[in-house]
Amino acid sequence: MDKVMRMSSEKGVVIFTKSSCCLCYAVQILFRDLRVQPTIHEIDNDTDCREIEKALLRLGCSTAVPAVFVGGKLVGSTNEVMSLHLSGSLVPLIKPYQSILY
Repeated sequence: MDKVMRMSSEKGVVIFTKSSCCLCYAVQILFRDLRVQPTIHEIDNDTDCREIEKALLRLGCSTAVPAVFVGGKLVGSTNEVMSLHLSGSLVPLIKPYQSILY
């Protein structure tokens, strides 16, 4: 769990993914379309993959990936991110991490 907390606090927006996950890709594209360059951790390339998945689930993710953190705090998985976006609550949350040059 310490590794996940450390990794999730590295940058403003952090997404834990798996390389074969299409929903992970969709969430990444959403953030890029919103002018945010998230830090991506593909956990299937990490030797601690199983432990990271378990930690993400213990933190409250409905699924292990994608797991989105903003400002070091868990936002959630695809459903939570899309719900925030559709309600207009995602952009204010990520505004400090948006790039004007992106």
